[in-house]
Amino acid sequence: MPHFRRISSLAAAVVALACTQVHAEGQVDPSTLYTVSTEGTSTKVKAGEQGVFVLSIKSKSGAHVSDEAPLKLELKGTQLAPVQEKLALKDSVAKKAEGQQFVDPRFEVPFKATAAGKGTLEAKLTFFICSEQLCARQQKTFSLPVEVL
Repeated sequence: MPHFRRISSLAAAVVALACTQVHAEGQVDPSTLYTVSTEGTSTKVKAGEQGVFVLSIKSKSGAHVSDEAPLKLELKGTQLAPVQEKLALKDSVAKKAEGQQFVDPRFEVPFKATAAGKGTLEAKLTFFICSEQLCARQQKTFSLPVEVL
């Protein structure tokens, strides 16, 4: 029986160590692993003309946007009509280069200004950011003002 207790103690120690690592890794804030930018989005457009909504996700060193988990970008406009309202990773204009394992997504969606005044683009982004320690679902919302002349 003493041999069995030694194995049980060893197993308990291994489980405790694994739980400690998971707990330590769980303290990484996934939102620190990337930045999201709408730089390049049209802020002034003439009525009846087209602008462009731009959204890019830039992962930091050691992290990447999952290309296996779903990525959704939903767009709505007030006085603005996006050409496409629902996008997925396949709609990204950024493509993998030769030998590149992951690519940071970038979306460029044209929209039409329907009437003069203050327009708004509403965007809801859902994606997974991953590192060696975690893969976490992220959700961001944006409300971008566009002046329609």
